[in-house]
Amino acid sequence: MNQLLTALKIFYVLDPNPKPISNPTPENIESITAERKKREEDELVCRGHILNTFSDHLYDLFTTIKSPKEIYNALEEKYKTEKLCTDKFIILKYFEFKMVDNLSVLDQVHELQVLVNKLRDLSISIPKSFQAGAIIAKLPPSWNNYRKKLMRMAEELTLEQIRKHLQIEEQSIIRDENHFDSEVKVNSIQEGDDRKQNYLKTKKGNTFKKNYSTNKDKKNKPCLNCGKKGHYIHADS
Repeated sequence: MNQLLTALKIFYVLDPNPKPISNPTPENIESITAERKKREEDELVCRGHILNTFSDHLYDLFTTIKSPKEIYNALEEKYKTEKLCTDKFIILKYFEFKMVDNLSVLDQVHELQVLVNKLRDLSISIPKSFQAGAIIAKLPPSWNNYRKKLMRMAEELTLEQIRKHLQIEEQSIIRDENHFDSEVKVNSIQEGDDRKQNYLKTKKGNTFKKNYSTNKDKKNKPCLNCGKKGHYIHADS
């Protein structure tokens, strides 16, 4: 809103310390009259642009107020209070920020740096050495061993160096996980083939036994023609 009103050259009507208009004299009465008229027109335009930026809720709340300066002051008081609460929340969020294992570490480092930039906007400057230490301290639980490795380094790591170390380590972890998944998949295929072969062997063996058993039963049956055992002739033979 401030940028819009400034671009339209009407933000001056909201100045808490406006430039006083000179008392009219016979020499300047026309210019003073024109100046007053322009200010009244600018105040009207300014009020219209302010109301035009509102949501329906805010429009209904402020539409009865005729002075744009009064509307602006009420907004400023309202949002300064909200911004103060938001600023405190950003500080709290930075200190409570903890990385988790199910998200990319580099993405979470970026999110942490976004909070640092927001704190900088609040005139809160965090030294880069402190930022580097905070990144190491906030690494996820599965990175505990790597955290200890970074802390044991004799040299003081810069932010860029820490990002580079984390990028290499994360890529290594992803590569190892993909290799492990490939091995599991190969082993599963081999186990599946072995089970299939065993099943086919078992099925073949059962079929042979069944056929053998059937032939043996036929030899023990009496012949339909002569009544003797040892050979079997079907009735249709």
